Amino acid sequence: MILRSASLKNTIARTITALGLVVACTLGLSAAHAQSVLRVSAIPDESPTELQRKFKPLGEYLAKEIGMQVEFIPVTDYAAVVESLATDKIDMAWLGGFTYVQAKIRTNGTALPIVQRKEDEIFTSRYIVPINSDAKSLSDLKGKTFVFGAPSSTSGHLMPRYYLLQAGINPDTDFKNVAFSGAHDATVAFVASGKAQAGVLNASVWDKLVETGNENAKKVRVLDTTPTYFDYNWTVRGNLDPALIKKITAAFLKLDASDAGQKQLLDLQRASRFIPTQASNYDGIEKAARSAGLIK
Repeated sequence: MILRSASLKNTIARTITALGLVVACTLGLSAAHAQSVLRVSAIPDESPTELQRKFKPLGEYLAKEIGMQVEFIPVTDYAAVVESLATDKIDMAWLGGFTYVQAKIRTNGTALPIVQRKEDEIFTSRYIVPINSDAKSLSDLKGKTFVFGAPSSTSGHLMPRYYLLQAGINPDTDFKNVAFSGAHDATVAFVASGKAQAGVLNASVWDKLVETGNENAKKVRVLDTTPTYFDYNWTVRGNLDPALIKKITAAFLKLDASDAGQKQLLDLQRASRFIPTQASNYDGIEKAARSAGLIK
């Protein structure tokens, strides 16, 4: 009887062990399946076709470096990127400084900025007016119609608004009307077509439009430029596999402009190189957002 009892116990123990191994393997397979694709998105600060054009070679490069498929998931607005990151619908996102701050707040501080372009340490925005405008300074814009980019844009709204307030210009009371174009290239089109008498967009997009001979850019001129601030970064969801985060970070930092192929990729991103970043870099953005009343 004792022998049978011992045998039964051993059988039960072996069964439990086997079941445990099955469960562990199943969970392991599920985890592996969940991470077979890196889901990436970006704030829609330019036209959808331009975002796709910029991301395609970057996605192919990352796929080779991290050894997994990379999928770009477009979104309709800035808030959708933040929500998708917070609800694990995407793994990584190209965010502006303000959008990162919103993501940090939405995820209770778990969203993790990993890299930024070297240029994002000293980013600026450009205030523009029609080429024949009589405005000579920001103060001359009082009483005129004005267009920002997207409400959650760092370089198309938050920081330009903040610096206007610092200059003694309240957009809500000093402009005849305020509109939002939704994207930087759209802002130029607004001003060029006469839909607004002035506007603001980030310096990187402005420079690209000028370099490519954009017809709308030929119809406007730069009135003023903001002081510098930190802006864009690549942010990952906080619960992403740390080993994968390390691989992604290393892939970005490895990009070298001395390599012809990688230089083309960097040029598409308007980057000389990528450098590490950290949450504290965007403390100034959060302070500006609170000062401007855009977050409480």
